[in-house]
Amino acid sequence: MRLQEIPRVPTLSKEAFLNDYFKQQKPVVIERAIENWPAYSKWSLDYMRKVAGKKTVPLYDDRPVHHKDGFNEPHTKMKMSDYIDLLKKEPTKYRIFLWNIFKEVPELQNDFEYPDVGLRLLKKLPMLFFGGRNSHTFMHYDIDLANIFHFHFEGTKECILFPQSETKYLYKIPHSLITHESIDFSNPDYEKWPALKKANGYRSKLNHGEVLYMPEGYWHHMKYLTPGFSMSLRAIAKNPKNLVTAFYNLLFMRHYDGVMRKLKGQKWIEQKNERAIHNTNKNFRAVRSSAVET
Repeated sequence: MRLQEIPRVPTLSKEAFLNDYFKQQKPVVIERAIENWPAYSKWSLDYMRKVAGKKTVPLYDDRPVHHKDGFNEPHTKMKMSDYIDLLKKEPTKYRIFLWNIFKEVPELQNDFEYPDVGLRLLKKLPMLFFGGRNSHTFMHYDIDLANIFHFHFEGTKECILFPQSETKYLYKIPHSLITHESIDFSNPDYEKWPALKKANGYRSKLNHGEVLYMPEGYWHHMKYLTPGFSMSLRAIAKNPKNLVTAFYNLLFMRHYDGVMRKLKGQKWIEQKNERAIHNTNKNFRAVRSSAVET
């Protein structure tokens, strides 16, 4: 993969963000944007255990997709206190995904503010994500193709991003938001996944208090190098094409996929995985052939 480092800046004005990153749809890491937030000094795994330890949280891991899995259905549940104890004790694949702090622990909202970046951030959807050492997400993009501001707390997280223009090289699963689940984006096998060599993307490591801006519809793979957690704030897509795609995903795609899982069972999942490989390798061969002719 052709990965360049995501640009990093200490701070960023609203005007500079809009002109240099949002309008260009380029990612950026802002290193010191939230040092005035109470969360900057308060939020840690120990603090989350204190304020949310009695909450039961949904957990996900990296097991292969099964036809019986519902959309964003957790693999298990656990008390937050037990989960944080597990994170601190040993590596675990279990992650918390899309945990809405507005509903679960409202007082946490007193610890942060919605930054003035020139976009209308959705104030009902601040989401938290937790992971243990070496746990990771599948490469995916969000169903609503939103502009995302990803604030990281405690430890270090590796982020690999691709714009939608690189989808043709990523082995995207049809009728889905993920790439083929067998790909290790931290150490890809190019013999098995040759098209990945053509994919142009970005990479960075996030540390405590740093903010990653991910433009609309960007693919992202997150790997926790140490136990930690992050919060995402989002703004709806501004590009009309992305808005149409978001509505299609929400109103049709996920429901169609759910129906086909019920009708065809695991065979539907296997067929989609096979199509991802066939379609991507076909595109890759066409690109190589065109390059040779040129």
